[in-house]
Amino acid sequence: MVFQANVIRIVGLLLTLVLSGCSSIMSSDAAKDPEVKLLKVDVVKARLLKQDMTLRFRIDNPNDSGLWVRGLRYKVVLNDILIADGEYNDWFKVRANGHRNFSVPIRTNLWEHLKEVTRMLGKVNQPVHYRLEGYLKTGFLFGDDVRIGREGDIIPGDLIPE
Repeated sequence: MVFQANVIRIVGLLLTLVLSGCSSIMSSDAAKDPEVKLLKVDVVKARLLKQDMTLRFRIDNPNDSGLWVRGLRYKVVLNDILIADGEYNDWFKVRANGHRNFSVPIRTNLWEHLKEVTRMLGKVNQPVHYRLEGYLKTGFLFGDDVRIGREGDIIPGDLIPE
Protein backbone atom coordinates (compact mmCIF):
# COMPACT_ATOMS: atom_id res chain seq x y z
CA MET A 1 0.00 0.00 0.00
CA VAL A 2 2.85 2.40 0.89
CA PHE A 3 4.60 1.37 -2.32
CA GLN A 4 1.51 2.27 -4.39
CA ALA A 5 1.20 5.66 -2.69
CA ASN A 6 4.87 6.42 -3.44
CA VAL A 7 4.43 5.38 -7.08
CA ILE A 8 1.38 7.64 -7.37
CA ARG A 9 3.33 10.57 -5.85
CA ILE A 10 6.28 10.01 -8.21
CA VAL A 11 3.99 9.80 -11.25
CA GLY A 12 2.18 12.95 -10.09
CA LEU A 13 5.51 14.76 -9.62
CA LEU A 14 6.72 13.69 -13.07
CA LEU A 15 3.47 14.84 -14.68
CA THR A 16 3.74 18.19 -12.90
CA LEU A 17 7.31 18.65 -14.12
CA VAL A 18 6.47 17.63 -17.67
CA LEU A 19 3.40 19.84 -17.87
CA SER A 20 5.19 22.84 -16.40
CA GLY A 21 8.01 22.32 -18.89
CA CYS A 22 5.51 22.15 -21.73
CA SER A 23 3.84 25.36 -20.66
CA SER A 24 7.18 27.14 -20.75
CA ILE A 25 7.76 25.80 -24.25
CA MET A 26 4.32 26.99 -25.27
CA SER A 27 4.69 30.44 -23.72
CA SER A 28 7.76 31.39 -25.73
CA ASP A 29 7.47 34.15 -28.33
CA ALA A 30 4.54 33.60 -30.64
CA ALA A 31 5.65 31.92 -33.82
CA LYS A 32 4.54 33.27 -37.18
CA ASP A 33 2.57 30.99 -39.47
CA PRO A 34 4.53 29.58 -42.38
CA GLU A 35 3.49 30.52 -45.89
CA VAL A 36 2.36 27.60 -48.04
CA LYS A 37 2.22 27.93 -51.83
CA LEU A 38 0.99 25.51 -54.45
CA LEU A 39 3.70 25.61 -57.12
CA LYS A 40 2.49 23.11 -59.67
CA VAL A 41 0.20 20.19 -60.42
CA ASP A 42 1.82 17.37 -62.40
CA VAL A 43 -0.20 14.66 -64.11
CA VAL A 44 1.73 11.44 -63.55
CA LYS A 45 -0.63 8.98 -65.21
CA ALA A 46 -4.14 9.53 -66.56
CA ARG A 47 -6.35 6.54 -67.23
CA LEU A 48 -10.08 6.27 -67.67
CA LEU A 49 -10.91 5.21 -64.11
CA LYS A 50 -8.12 6.88 -62.16
CA GLN A 51 -5.71 9.73 -62.52
CA ASP A 52 -2.47 9.99 -60.58
CA MET A 53 -1.18 13.50 -59.97
CA THR A 54 1.36 15.26 -57.80
CA LEU A 55 0.73 18.53 -55.97
CA ARG A 56 4.01 20.44 -55.53
CA PHE A 57 4.19 22.84 -52.58
CA ARG A 58 6.68 25.28 -51.09
CA ILE A 59 6.74 26.17 -47.38
CA ASP A 60 8.46 29.37 -46.24
CA ASN A 61 9.33 29.43 -42.54
CA PRO A 62 9.63 33.05 -41.29
CA ASN A 63 10.68 32.00 -37.76
CA ASP A 64 14.10 31.90 -36.10
CA SER A 65 13.63 28.24 -35.21
CA GLY A 66 13.02 25.16 -37.32
CA LEU A 67 9.45 24.12 -38.10
CA TRP A 68 8.28 20.51 -37.93
CA VAL A 69 5.64 19.57 -40.48
CA ARG A 70 3.57 16.49 -39.66
CA GLY A 71 1.38 16.35 -42.73
CA LEU A 72 -1.27 17.97 -44.84
CA ARG A 73 -5.04 17.59 -45.13
CA TYR A 74 -6.34 18.79 -48.52
CA LYS A 75 -9.36 19.10 -50.79
CA VAL A 76 -9.35 19.96 -54.53
CA VAL A 77 -12.56 21.27 -56.13
CA LEU A 78 -13.34 22.16 -59.78
CA ASN A 79 -16.39 24.43 -59.96
CA ASP A 80 -18.48 22.65 -57.33
CA ILE A 81 -17.18 19.12 -58.00
CA LEU A 82 -14.95 17.53 -55.38
CA ILE A 83 -12.08 16.08 -57.42
CA ALA A 84 -9.79 14.84 -54.64
CA ASP A 85 -9.42 14.94 -50.90
CA GLY A 86 -7.04 13.18 -48.62
CA GLU A 87 -4.27 13.31 -46.11
CA TYR A 88 -0.48 13.29 -46.46
CA ASN A 89 1.33 12.20 -43.30
CA ASP A 90 5.08 12.40 -43.96
CA TRP A 91 7.13 14.31 -41.37
CA PHE A 92 9.89 16.75 -42.28
CA LYS A 93 11.55 19.87 -40.94
CA VAL A 94 11.83 23.32 -42.53
CA ARG A 95 14.97 25.11 -41.37
CA ALA A 96 14.77 28.46 -39.57
CA ASN A 97 14.14 31.40 -41.92
CA GLY A 98 14.25 28.95 -44.80
CA HIS A 99 12.00 27.10 -47.20
CA ARG A 100 11.38 23.59 -48.38
CA ASN A 101 9.55 22.09 -51.33
CA PHE A 102 7.54 18.91 -50.95
CA SER A 103 5.28 16.81 -53.16
CA VAL A 104 1.96 15.19 -52.34
CA PRO A 105 0.77 12.32 -54.54
CA ILE A 106 -2.98 12.31 -55.14
CA ARG A 107 -5.33 9.98 -56.97
CA THR A 108 -8.60 11.06 -58.50
CA ASN A 109 -11.47 9.29 -60.21
CA LEU A 110 -13.08 11.60 -62.73
CA TRP A 111 -15.20 8.77 -64.16
CA GLU A 112 -18.08 9.52 -61.78
CA HIS A 113 -17.95 13.20 -62.85
CA LEU A 114 -17.11 12.55 -66.50
CA LYS A 115 -20.22 14.23 -67.90
CA GLU A 116 -19.76 17.44 -65.86
CA VAL A 117 -15.99 17.62 -66.44
CA THR A 118 -16.40 17.03 -70.19
CA ARG A 119 -19.02 19.78 -70.32
CA MET A 120 -16.70 22.16 -68.40
CA LEU A 121 -13.68 21.42 -70.57
CA GLY A 122 -15.74 21.50 -73.76
CA LYS A 123 -16.42 25.21 -73.32
CA VAL A 124 -12.86 26.20 -74.18
CA ASN A 125 -13.28 29.94 -73.54
CA GLN A 126 -15.36 29.67 -70.33
CA PRO A 127 -13.31 29.74 -67.10
CA VAL A 128 -13.38 26.75 -64.77
CA HIS A 129 -13.04 27.75 -61.12
CA TYR A 130 -10.63 25.69 -59.01
CA ARG A 131 -10.11 25.68 -55.26
CA LEU A 132 -7.49 24.01 -53.08
CA GLU A 133 -8.15 24.13 -49.37
CA GLY A 134 -6.88 22.37 -46.32
CA TYR A 135 -4.48 22.70 -43.46
CA LEU A 136 -0.85 22.00 -42.76
CA LYS A 137 -0.20 20.11 -39.51
CA THR A 138 2.85 21.60 -37.79
CA GLY A 139 4.70 21.26 -34.49
CA PHE A 140 6.57 18.45 -32.82
CA LEU A 141 4.91 17.82 -29.45
CA PHE A 142 2.04 20.28 -29.62
CA GLY A 143 0.68 20.74 -33.08
CA ASP A 144 -0.82 23.73 -34.76
CA ASP A 145 -2.92 23.71 -37.91
CA VAL A 146 -2.13 26.32 -40.54
CA ARG A 147 -4.95 26.87 -43.00
CA ILE A 148 -4.03 26.88 -46.66
CA GLY A 149 -6.10 27.88 -49.62
CA ARG A 150 -5.74 28.87 -53.19
CA GLU A 151 -8.32 29.48 -55.84
CA GLY A 152 -8.58 30.85 -59.30
CA ASP A 153 -9.79 30.17 -62.80
CA ILE A 154 -8.47 27.95 -65.56
CA ILE A 155 -9.37 28.64 -69.19
CA PRO A 156 -9.56 25.19 -70.86
CA GLY A 157 -8.59 26.65 -74.26
CA ASP A 158 -5.28 27.85 -72.77
CA LEU A 159 -4.38 24.25 -71.89
CA ILE A 160 -4.72 22.94 -75.46
CA PRO A 161 -1.31 22.74 -77.16
CA GLU A 162 -1.07 24.55 -80.49
